[in-house]
Amino acid sequence: MPEPTSGAANLLTCMPREEWTRRAEAHEARVRPWTQPFLDRRFRGEKHPVEDFLFTYYTLSPGQFTRWHPGPGVVLLDAPEREEWTFYRAATSAELTAAGAPEGASGVVVAAEAFLTKRETAVRFTRELLGRTAANPATFDCFGLHEWAMAYRAESNGVRHEDAPLRLGAEGTDEVVETHRIRCSHYDAFRFFQPQAVERNQLQPTRETQRRMEQPGCLHATMDLYKWAYKLLPVVDSDLLADCFELAWDVRATDMAASPYDLQDWGVEPVRIETAEGKAEYVRRQRAFAVRGAALRPRLVAATDRLLAVAA
Repeated sequence: MPEPTSGAANLLTCMPREEWTRRAEAHEARVRPWTQPFLDRRFRGEKHPVEDFLFTYYTLSPGQFTRWHPGPGVVLLDAPEREEWTFYRAATSAELTAAGAPEGASGVVVAAEAFLTKRETAVRFTRELLGRTAANPATFDCFGLHEWAMAYRAESNGVRHEDAPLRLGAEGTDEVVETHRIRCSHYDAFRFFQPQAVERNQLQPTRETQRRMEQPGCLHATMDLYKWAYKLLPVVDSDLLADCFELAWDVRATDMAASPYDLQDWGVEPVRIETAEGKAEYVRRQRAFAVRGAALRPRLVAATDRLLAVAA
């Protein structure tokens, strides 16, 4: 078996311990304003209907999010503690030489080959989904009605967020659902529709049609860039991960501001999508998020392509 490599020799770089520890500390400081309030609330047994979502619906823990990763092709010098981290390994002598490491140095690299061996199917799915989503035309006429469909018929189904009252009440919420065209293209939003709202969706996304139907104007598809980033850890670097999280954080705030819930006790001013002005504001934000997502999606695609090149 050939000696493992973390990429073409001329792409390897090395990072001294003082540099990579500085970057790790900077990453921890960057994400702390997001992670620490959640940890504090969890310690107190409190919940936040907007901000907890990225740590409860998505599966990356705050501790995992706080860990800094350089991505593949970087030899971290003098980092023996990382050899035991999942999908890391000791750098070979050839890699150390190619990276320009000092004579006698040791280091670790991301084990891209091992990652791909274990997760190639998932990587190829992610690559295809991201590529197809980017190529699909963006649509901006959903107005966040997925959240309303999840709250439909609350008198019989119950309220999804028990700590947040419905802004228009159950009857008013039902009226919004019944008097609007619903076109939700995102399966992982659609699957939470209340049963009585399912047939009201003009689109009927499934897991099988996900790759064909997701489109870059969708708030949930944009939020999911964070999911695809953390599922690729550690072959995605932590700067890209945090950039995706920051966008998802902002999207989540709008997603809930446009929802049927009264969240003013949590400092969330509503985007009243039941009005013309509210619809216009929603679309303005939606377009801005799509632009930000369009800058991040190619970076994730490039990460998958670099990884898949290992198997070529």
